[in-house]
Amino acid sequence: MRHTTLEAWLNWQQGLHVAAIELGLERVREVARRLDLLRPACPVITVAGTNGKGSTVALLEAIYGAAGHRVGSYTSPHLLRYNERIRLNGREASDEELMAAFDAIDRARGDISLTYFEFGTLAALWCFARAEPDLILLEVGLGGRLDAVNIVDADVAVISSIGLDHTDWLGADRESIGREKAGIARAGRPLICADPEPPASLAATARQAGARLYRIGEDFQVEIAAMSRADNAAAPCRSGTRPRSLSSHSPSRWHWRFGTHQHDNLPPPALPGPWQIHNAAAALCAVQLLAERLPVNRAALEQGLRGALLRGRFQRLPGPVEWILDVAHNQDGAGNLAQLLAAQAPADGGRTLAVCAAMARKDAQGLIAPLRGRIDAWYLLALPDPEARKPQELATIIEGLAAGPVAARGAAPDLLAQAQADARPGDRIVVFGSFRSVEEALRWHGDRQRGVA
Repeated sequence: MRHTTLEAWLNWQQGLHVAAIELGLERVREVARRLDLLRPACPVITVAGTNGKGSTVALLEAIYGAAGHRVGSYTSPHLLRYNERIRLNGREASDEELMAAFDAIDRARGDISLTYFEFGTLAALWCFARAEPDLILLEVGLGGRLDAVNIVDADVAVISSIGLDHTDWLGADRESIGREKAGIARAGRPLICADPEPPASLAATARQAGARLYRIGEDFQVEIAAMSRADNAAAPCRSGTRPRSLSSHSPSRWHWRFGTHQHDNLPPPALPGPWQIHNAAAALCAVQLLAERLPVNRAALEQGLRGALLRGRFQRLPGPVEWILDVAHNQDGAGNLAQLLAAQAPADGGRTLAVCAAMARKDAQGLIAPLRGRIDAWYLLALPDPEARKPQELATIIEGLAAGPVAARGAAPDLLAQAQADARPGDRIVVFGSFRSVEEALRWHGDRQRGVA
């Protein structure tokens, strides 16, 4: 074995390929062929989307798990441990399992160079082949058509949403991005879209692929039975509109229709945000399409909806000063975050302080603009990552947008400690902008709980 620790394997992978990201399937497909990983023995659901794909996988994982099916899930990126990316029946893959997978891949690849993400994708498929689950869930890392997970022909493909992100790789508009994401479609197999207003390119790409497209608001419907606030309880809201048309509060009950199939009075998803209804509706559509092979009863649907968990999605850490951790890292994600912050404003004049860090390749102006007027002070986090933006760059953007005063800039843990010290009881601190910023906050809170200085 080339390395004897998981950390050593991961460090080696990061420097193996000439580029950190290289879209394309030829190299990774050839290694998968050598390892006999291209045709899993069980059904596969592949999930793409600008936002919401992680939530959709979490919902599917919870629903199928509640039904007693054995599920293998591959997601990215991770927050605290690489092992989070590969799960078997909700259990993270062990260091030993991952190292065995990496060793098998290394031996099979010969002189083929692989990226960090390609190694991880192959490791997930290798682990699943040995665990023999009833279902495999694959989350696309970037785009769809040329993403490494697309070496596997999905039995059901799902697209959660289409927005502007990774434009340097996927194209500058939703039409281009929709075309790339719809590249996970396969002939004769379903492609489910949870975006109420998808670009025309999605349907065109599905037709070219010979896939059967199922669209929310057309082929399957959502109806909100009652909202959690009285002023939103008047009239039902049917899907087919953008998520912003839903209330800022989660529904108390909702109905789902798909042809002759229906589920009335479903509980809302445990994941925060009204847009999660769209993700849940798409998940239920996938469940129905695979019902003959993987039956799921009503009790399991309800248990899965109530039990789905996903760290870093408006994750709340209670206390005299509440912390809210959210991995929002693009304009749509920041808009969703702003909507939740407005709907759940602190009482008695409490302030909202923001800890923010962003990657250099992201649209920082699009990230900050939706939070304008909602943040009372900004704390700009310097990440130990060469791809991260410098705090001064973010400060310039915040000042240019008149988005609020910048209180401090610096690295964790000092900056997080300063935000906590500056906050008063009744204030809240929201951490957002990247997975890495949420990671730093989770580590800092974990150290505090363990009494680590």
